[in-house]
Amino acid sequence: MRSMRTLHAEWTKFRTVRGWVLGCVGAALATVLFVLIGTVSSNQHPGGAAALPVGPGGEAVDDSYSFVHRTLTGDGSLTVQVTALTGVLSDPNGGPGRTSPGVTPWAKAGIIVTPSLTPGSSYVAVTATGAHGVRMQDDYVHDRAADLTGVPSPATPQWLRLVRAGRNVTGYDSTEGTHWTEIGTASVPGGAVQAGLFVTSPAAVQTDGGGGSSPATATGTFGRPALTGAWQGGWAYAQVGQDAGASGSYVPGTTGGYRANGDGAGVGFSITGAGDIAPVVGGPAGGPAFTVETFLVGTFVGLIVLGVLAAQFAAAEYRRGLLGLTLAATPKRGRVLGAKAVLVAAVAFVVGAGAAAVTLPLGEARAHAVHFAVLTVPAAEQLRAVLGTGLLLAAAAVLALSLGVLLRRSATAITALVAVTVLPYLLALGGMLPTGPAQWLLRLTPAAGFAVQQALPRYEQVLSVYTPANGYFPLPPWGGFAVLAGWALAALAAAAFVLRRRDA
Repeated sequence: MRSMRTLHAEWTKFRTVRGWVLGCVGAALATVLFVLIGTVSSNQHPGGAAALPVGPGGEAVDDSYSFVHRTLTGDGSLTVQVTALTGVLSDPNGGPGRTSPGVTPWAKAGIIVTPSLTPGSSYVAVTATGAHGVRMQDDYVHDRAADLTGVPSPATPQWLRLVRAGRNVTGYDSTEGTHWTEIGTASVPGGAVQAGLFVTSPAAVQTDGGGGSSPATATGTFGRPALTGAWQGGWAYAQVGQDAGASGSYVPGTTGGYRANGDGAGVGFSITGAGDIAPVVGGPAGGPAFTVETFLVGTFVGLIVLGVLAAQFAAAEYRRGLLGLTLAATPKRGRVLGAKAVLVAAVAFVVGAGAAAVTLPLGEARAHAVHFAVLTVPAAEQLRAVLGTGLLLAAAAVLALSLGVLLRRSATAITALVAVTVLPYLLALGGMLPTGPAQWLLRLTPAAGFAVQQALPRYEQVLSVYTPANGYFPLPPWGGFAVLAGWALAALAAAAFVLRRRDA
């Protein structure tokens, strides 16, 4: 009961100071306006930007590949021998037109089952890769390693098989086409599906220095496909995701296509393709797209404003000589500090979560208006980013309050807050530090808390530059928030200890 009275007294004190209330409103407005100004200044992307396809799970995906296919109307199987996976890479340092032979690590040549040729459709595939052996992948985000390693060649071919039974599709691999090893099972929607041979190749990513990428084209050589079950029609060729295929994915001078090898009936196929079948991530391979983090970048402005308010809420007691009266009315000093901490945390959470909830749809609408693509993430990830923004500002406000008690002067406390939160954030994500020091800053300082807003995906089957300069935190979202919360709780405990000693 006393705790509630103390909390009510602190709330009354807070809301009666008009500048503090207006400051909270200003923090929310600054957070939102910062994003609107940023998107306006981005200008219209030349020629516009096509919307990124969205996969079955709600995530943005790449879906571009060369496909030789037939229609499978019911249960059935597709078996093929892959005898080569080769390619051409652009030389980013060799000038225009310079190329070299080779394949990217996640270049793919394999077999796939999908209900539609529309980018973003569900699928199940078994594929040889440029450096990761045989993999079974489905619906973009799921990836399983098979037993076969290496790159297929005439001397060491790789046999692949997909078997459809109802909605289930099971993948197999083999070294000689007789003894098969099951890789796994996934599902596709029922009804008629398109099944066949595909080839694609993501861009070559330079993981050293600042990163970057350059086009890459792959060619897969297949034996004659063996079919069982309810198949219709003959083999046909399609370029899935033509916009992506025509936008610079291919090495200059190369194009997607296929040719039949062997006799006139087509014993086998050689297929050339570029692009990827995978979730979109940030970094060089992500292309021009706004992300959740882009829309929430104004959070650090709100953090500074709320930090100023929290520090003043603590330091004003000393500056105005009110602490003695407060403690006379409520002798439990820890209770007073606890009430202040609960109050500033609650206010900051409401401001932060509310501003984020407004900023995300507003920023997305503005991004579409200026013809920039938006990197879509599942609704659960967006909700976590919204609530995480509230928690981020709540913890930062408690830290600012504690610094105000420890340092007594709000200006000194605010300077300390900016030095340990905002400054490391800007140095690390602004690319002003090498990757190693930037990652350590985001592991050890309160700036790690910004990771709770992280929505950029990271996948083992997508090669990119996963560094702070490209928007990636070294800690998972809740791990980063735990670092900030630890700092805030430690500072609060120190403030309670000092307060008891100082005013005893």
